[in-house]
Order: sequence, then structure tokens, then C-alpha cells
Amino acid sequence: MKNLLTSLSILILITSCKVVAQIDPVKFNNPIIKDQYTGDPAALVYKDKVYLYAGHDEAPNDFNFYKMNEWVVYSSSDMKKWESHPVPLKASDFAWAKGDAWASQVIERNGKFYWYVTVEHGSVHGKSIGIAVSDSPTGPFKDALGKALITNDMTKFSDISWDDIDPTVYIDNDGQAYLFWGNTACHYAKLKENMLELDGPIQHIDLPHFTEAPWIHKHKDWYYLSYAYEFPEKIAYAMSKSITGPWEFKGILNEIAGNSNTNHQSIIDFKGQSYFIYHNGASIPHGGSFRRSVCVDKLYYNKDGTMKRVVMTSEGIQ
Repeated sequence: MKNLLTSLSILILITSCKVVAQIDPVKFNNPIIKDQYTGDPAALVYKDKVYLYAGHDEAPNDFNFYKMNEWVVYSSSDMKKWESHPVPLKASDFAWAKGDAWASQVIERNGKFYWYVTVEHGSVHGKSIGIAVSDSPTGPFKDALGKALITNDMTKFSDISWDDIDPTVYIDNDGQAYLFWGNTACHYAKLKENMLELDGPIQHIDLPHFTEAPWIHKHKDWYYLSYAYEFPEKIAYAMSKSITGPWEFKGILNEIAGNSNTNHQSIIDFKGQSYFIYHNGASIPHGGSFRRSVCVDKLYYNKDGTMKRVVMTSEGIQ
């Protein structure tokens, strides 16, 4: 009888463990995009949805540089389930460019969606910034200017051919729009209300160990300028009471993203929560610096307005 009771106890314990394992599995939501490699994420909150724009990393497993010909767009109502939309824009849609669908950002103004992109210029040596436009956040988009807005010969702060990359755009409370961009040197300029022309000279911001990937956002009374710091890249940030500065450096926000030399961020508020969107190279099989995957984790602020260090997780948004 004693042996029977012991056997029954063991059986009940094993059964209980199996039930617990079935009802409480670990769920990994990062990366959020699993059907293809994506990098350089930029998000837009519009009408109760988040639209995620990213470059499509097409490099094969044995190819050790970027191969990017198009941008992709996904949307979500809850930051957990993401709907894929048809490819809205390709580098070849810019007749004056010769390729490279690098980092970009979409912003809405007066019912139109403006997509600021990095491409290799066809005749002016180096990277450049173009603009596409659409009546829908999912496109299709078309070249808005028929030429580049920014070319490499317009900036002299750095003597390289790739310093005019990674555009980010912000419209301030007074309606004035600003374009920030750069590699090794951070540039910014005002935009005219039509979002298609510069409205004044190109300015320079001196930031510690600035590499690339500037991103502007505002939370309460503070402006935040986050950017890729050193190489391999962490994300650092500065704060200001004005979008034109002066900027006060606040330190590291995000550590090196797993298995990726680059780190590119997008910061948004959505339905009462702040989010940090980034890429790494660690998740999909054969991932790496040229085959990246977009991830999302929550972002939190301290009482003084500074941002808490982002914790990158496999679980992501539950």
C-alpha cells in the first residue's frame, strides 16, 4: 500500500509539472519581423496604428556587406501582431539614384506621407537623401522631387562619401519641420512647409562619438536626440529644452545589439506606453550585421526626464 501511494504521488507530481509546462510556456516575440531580414527601423504612429518602415536586408549568408534594394512596411494595432504590406518603395523608383535602400523615415503632414530615404546618387559621388510621397502610409510611394534633397557635395563637416545618410524628421509644436541626418557628423536644417525644400542653412551639432542614426523625439517638455555611438554601435542620447539645442549629453541608452555592428533606433509613444524599436543580428538563422532583424522593447523615463537604460529581451512585447 505504501509503495502504491508513493507511485501515485510521483505520477501526480509529473502530471502537475506537465500541466504547468503546457499553460506557462516562454513566448519569444523578438524579432517582431520573422519572414525576412529587416534593418534600420523607423516607426510612425497614425490613427491608432503603428506603421513600421525598414530596409530589406537581402544579402546571402556568405555575402559580407549590405545588399538592400527596397524598403518594406508593416503595421500593428498592439505592437505584438504585425501585418505585412506590399513593397511600397524601391531604390530604383528614384531615377537619379543608382541603388542602396539605406535608412529612412516616414512622417505625415496634412494628410500626405513623406518618406525621407538614403540612396547612392547616380552622378554626384556619395550617399544622398531623397523624398518620396504618398496619400497612404502603406503606399505606393513615388519620387516627390525628381532629384535629391541632400547630396554629398552640400556638407563639408566630414570628408567622406557616406556622411549624408540616416534622415530623421520632426515637426515641432509651432509647425516648423526639421531634418536631421549624418554619419561622423550630425547635420540638421529647417524644412519649408511643403516638406520638400530646405528653409535655411545646414547646421552642425557636436555630439560625443557620434557615428550615425540620429532620431528626434519629444516627451513632455524635453527634446531627445538619440544616435549610434562609436563602432560597433551602442545608442546614446542628449536632451534639450529646444529642438535647436543646446544639447546636453546624457549617456548610453542601449548596448551593442547582439551579433550586429550597427544599432539603429526608433522611439515612439503608443497607447500610453513608450517603445524602443531597434535591430539586431542574432535572431533569425544566419543573422548578422548584414542580415538584421527588427525587435521592440519597452522604454521608460526617470522623474527628471532622463531615459532608463533599455533592456533588450527575447520576450519582447507580451
